[in-house]
Amino acid sequence: MTDKKSHPSLLGATLAIVQKDLAAEFRSRELFSAMLVFSLLVIIIFNFALELDIEVRRTVAAGVLWTTFAFAGTLGLNRSMAVEKDRGCMDGLLLAPVDRSAIFFGKAISNLVFMLVVEAIVLPVYALLYDEMRIFQPGFLGVILLGSIGYIGVGTLLSTMSVQTRMREVLLPILLFPIAIPVLLAAVKASSGILSGAEWAEIVTPINILILYDVVFIAVPYMFFDAVVEE
Repeated sequence: MTDKKSHPSLLGATLAIVQKDLAAEFRSRELFSAMLVFSLLVIIIFNFALELDIEVRRTVAAGVLWTTFAFAGTLGLNRSMAVEKDRGCMDGLLLAPVDRSAIFFGKAISNLVFMLVVEAIVLPVYALLYDEMRIFQPGFLGVILLGSIGYIGVGTLLSTMSVQTRMREVLLPILLFPIAIPVLLAAVKASSGILSGAEWAEIVTPINILILYDVVFIAVPYMFFDAVVEE
């Protein structure tokens, strides 16, 4: 195992991986385009499928958004790691003389950036189609950030494990969704509470769950990512 105390090396390697992923995506736009188109299609389909009155639409707003983000995020996670594997980049990353947890943090940050950019485009479209401007509240945006960090954290870890298999496109959702249920449920509950104007006491528990989930799935990969990539 590499030395966990080499913080400058860890930070430098993480930033190098992030820079590599963002530069590659800026040139190809394959991952971002797929996530964005998928998200917009889901939002539009929900818009036509849910011919509901305004109040009911507001009730289901959080569920529709998080369903969209979860599936788009899964699509991005699968594609992100598959590209590294298919191009042989993963072997090069593993052979680099740096802390291997830098691979996790670099890929996680890149995936989070892609997801946040997609969310930044989807939210105004959703607000326009559903006439729901309350989603731009700071509290709601904070919940989206916390939920996205947790979902991308566990998703990046599991996509690293599943990318070695031949059925990685099918295996990742099977592994991810059961483990991500706590963060998704907490995010939906906190989002719904904020949109409905609930008291702080009613939403503090799901927000605490989101924070705890984020901490766990940042700490666990840092400690055990070496074992994950060696298997």
